[in-house]
Amino acid sequence: MVLTGCAGQRIENGVYHSTNGYRVTLPGADWSVAAESKADLELRHHDGTAAMLANAQCDDHTRSRSADLLLGHLLIGLRDRATIEQEETSLNGRRAVRRVLDGRLNAADAPTRIEAYVMKDERCVYDFVYAAPPPSFDEWRAEFRRFVESFALEHGD
Repeated sequence: MVLTGCAGQRIENGVYHSTNGYRVTLPGADWSVAAESKADLELRHHDGTAAMLANAQCDDHTRSRSADLLLGHLLIGLRDRATIEQEETSLNGRRAVRRVLDGRLNAADAPTRIEAYVMKDERCVYDFVYAAPPPSFDEWRAEFRRFVESFALEHGD
């Protein structure tokens, strides 16, 4: 089965294939692809409280920046930030930075907990983000981790 969205998204057998040369495995039936997103792939949990995304930027300007700086840019606009975890890690054999933090999208919004990874290679910068309310964050975190760990580069023909 192949699903194709407006942005040319290609999903085959539960695997998303990005036009930016990577793939990730979708987490399962509780998640659906967001119809309109600025990210390569945005998924929403069926209960409406959690989301995750994968995105790649493949330009020289973005790649020239450090992963730490890029992670900071990814979180611009998040108010009342409080970092819970921060580390360097390996993702598919490459260095990545990971941060877990609480914040608010707007002053009136309820708190949101976010886990974000940023990884670079010679072609692109890859972002992976998971967001959920702090009380339910751990409920789907393992699904996000499997999603991120399924990342693999694809080579064009």
